[in-house]
Amino acid sequence: MTVTAPADLPSPYDRWFPGSPIDGTYGYDRDALLGVEPAAEPDGFADLWRSWYAAARDVAPDVVAGPAVRQGAHDVSVVTFTADGGLRLRAWVALPVGVEPRLGVVHSHGYGGRDTPSFERVPRDAAAVFPVARGLGTLNAGVGAPDTSARHVLHGFGSVETYTVGRSAVDLWHAGSALLDVLARRDAALGGLPLYFVGTSFGGGIGALAVPWDDRFVGATLEVPTFGQHDLRLRMPCTGSGEAVRHHVAEHPEARAVLAFHDASVAATHLRVPTRVECAAWDVHVPPPGQFAVAAGVARAEAAGTGARLELAVHSAGHAEYPGMARELATAFAATRAHMGAAVEAAAPTSAG
Repeated sequence: MTVTAPADLPSPYDRWFPGSPIDGTYGYDRDALLGVEPAAEPDGFADLWRSWYAAARDVAPDVVAGPAVRQGAHDVSVVTFTADGGLRLRAWVALPVGVEPRLGVVHSHGYGGRDTPSFERVPRDAAAVFPVARGLGTLNAGVGAPDTSARHVLHGFGSVETYTVGRSAVDLWHAGSALLDVLARRDAALGGLPLYFVGTSFGGGIGALAVPWDDRFVGATLEVPTFGQHDLRLRMPCTGSGEAVRHHVAEHPEARAVLAFHDASVAATHLRVPTRVECAAWDVHVPPPGQFAVAAGVARAEAAGTGARLELAVHSAGHAEYPGMARELATAFAATRAHMGAAVEAAAPTSAG
């Protein structure tokens, strides 16, 4: 485990966010954040997720690709593929120009959706798929789920099998299959490329839920991940999707059992690959203790010898603009690209003799 965090967390938040209705530290200092533990694992958690993954791998992606447009070092096209429950979702697929890809990146997004691919964390020699979650814009607005975060995060809440957070995580496996299918059509050998996951906020949370069960992934970066440690999140008012969940569970306590099977901190304890987690010390959108619980889950997996290795970086704040943010993000982007390269190299088979 490696940790990049100041000995004392910065404390100019009153100056940075004078109008904030919430203390984005939630009273947690550095030591308290690093001491947060993952949530308790409910019986059947791993078996359920493994069964969902097995079912997903039996689904043919049936990719239909549109025309490609050059964007920087990649040719980008919109593709349609088959996802969970037979839903047809759209995503962007980016193929590197003038170089054979050495890996595939599944790059998810926050609850604001995605308007266009972003390549800050994607090397020029990587192919990438930029899935847009069911129901969310730009590509999938209203398809399979509501198009606002407060409604999306409650969709299908009546059952573990139908809750949209889990369905969105499952969709990531299908997005990975779609990318590998596109690559295999170009060259059969490329269909076996290793995958690396990148996700922020909502995307980081569903990535933590999805990656542990899919052995095609060799590494991951989870930036300010949500859905971690619901025991804490349900006690912490916020300005993000967690607030809708908090009110819903208060009115419908039976929904807590559904949340237990969608806790990113629990899933993280099953990770088997090097994982970089970027947590914020101040964040009113996704409370920091939940983010650090995901990192703690990776650390627990590492201690158990699963093959996971935690690389933890602490941002000064999350889901807000603040002094020094551009510098912190530039460092984070470069760190993800380096982490990606190291993960691919570590996973590469070695030849004897």
